[in-house]
Amino acid sequence: MILGGNGVADVLNFDDKPKEECGLFGIYGPNLDVANVTYYGLYALQHRGQESAGIAVSDGKRFKIHKDMGLVPEVFDEKLLEPMKGFIAIGHVRYSTTGSSLVANAQPLNFRYLKGLISLAHNGNLTNANEIRHRLALNGSVFQTTTDSEVIVKLIARYGQGSIEEALMKTMIDIKGAFSLLVMTEDKLIGVRDAYGVRPLCIGKMGDAFILASETCALDTVGAEFIRDVDPGEIVVIDGKGLRSIQTLKNPRQAFCVFEFVYLARPDSNFSGQNVTLVRREMGRQLAREYPVEADIVIPVPDSGIAAALGYAEASGIPYMEGLMKNRYIGRTFIQPDQKMRETAVRLKLNPIQGILEGKRVVMVDDSIVRGTTCKQIVQMLRNAGAVEVHLLVSSPPIHYPCYYGIDTSERNQLIAAKRSLDDIRKFIAADGLHYLSLDGMLKATGLPVDNFCAACFTGDYAIEIPQNVGKYSMEIEVD
Repeated sequence: MILGGNGVADVLNFDDKPKEECGLFGIYGPNLDVANVTYYGLYALQHRGQESAGIAVSDGKRFKIHKDMGLVPEVFDEKLLEPMKGFIAIGHVRYSTTGSSLVANAQPLNFRYLKGLISLAHNGNLTNANEIRHRLALNGSVFQTTTDSEVIVKLIARYGQGSIEEALMKTMIDIKGAFSLLVMTEDKLIGVRDAYGVRPLCIGKMGDAFILASETCALDTVGAEFIRDVDPGEIVVIDGKGLRSIQTLKNPRQAFCVFEFVYLARPDSNFSGQNVTLVRREMGRQLAREYPVEADIVIPVPDSGIAAALGYAEASGIPYMEGLMKNRYIGRTFIQPDQKMRETAVRLKLNPIQGILEGKRVVMVDDSIVRGTTCKQIVQMLRNAGAVEVHLLVSSPPIHYPCYYGIDTSERNQLIAAKRSLDDIRKFIAADGLHYLSLDGMLKATGLPVDNFCAACFTGDYAIEIPQNVGKYSMEIEVD
């Protein structure tokens, strides 16, 4: 994330988009350079977190760990990876809000408990972290980070009299919310998924090695074969005897985050057998069926709107064009323009192609809108480039509610759809037309049962109970 205090960061980083919290990659691979494989796995998952990265390795007796703030290639190099020898590794990339952008919060988290060493990496968000943290603190627990992941660590240690599997089963009973976990002991790699299956986790195989990852794109990158998804409520244990499954809690209702299909996941990943790009393309086709518009060209907001724009063009018969050129070489830091240079800041990220847009009625397709500020800037850029009409079509419904399960969406009072009508939003972004895909259309496009998804950010129907005192980010609890 590019940090800035004058609104420029919003434009350059498309803060109109929800941000995923974390990406996980783990490998049990005797005779492999597991740290190096994990590095490439995390590289493939970089889109899931750009604030920090970390890798922990076990050689059966000792753990070696390195983590820091920054992108994967900024945190690691050959010199750092070379001494990280072992046969098990777990890695983590993290996105956080500005207030928790601390090295102490980078993962994996290493700790010692009654039975030995454990390293943990977590994707998701606990809705009862405040309550558990308070209870544990009263009983003498001392917390070193501001993440709810450390709450999981403390619970595992508390239940550590038995096996690690028993400790995890008891911990799963206590914690509420969304979580996919990777746990590494001296001789085991363990994957855990919450009872609703909100956050993703899959299993792959590379020769005799087993891999656990947030997305299948990471398996493809390292040359592994996809085996299956970890089931909701399942604990997967990998050791010298192979892979075994422990089915613990399982809720009758699944609640996989539909936003993985809408925006969060990499386009080449698959969930439940469905390819993300093909689903997004179908969302675009469905959008064309619901909202046909008379226009000359269809353009995407790159890169996240490309698949849906192609689908819209296919279904509508309107030619698809690239009307916006994305600069893919913007770094994490740069000289901040002042407020008067805001339009220049927008053009650092996107620049309209005048020869394509001039004199045209344009359908611009994007996947989602959170606050609307970036859309407003882009619409104005298209008009300045000569577009005579600009219609914005969105391949998901309006976001009315915040997420408490591991995605950074704004507080509800910052969600433009929560406080403005459709026509008010259209006027705010100065578009000639604005249409969102219906909830039914979005869910139908996935090709999966509609009851399998969490769509709470659109509907307010939270599958997992949200405590009254939960804050915007329950994972961010300040330590006195």
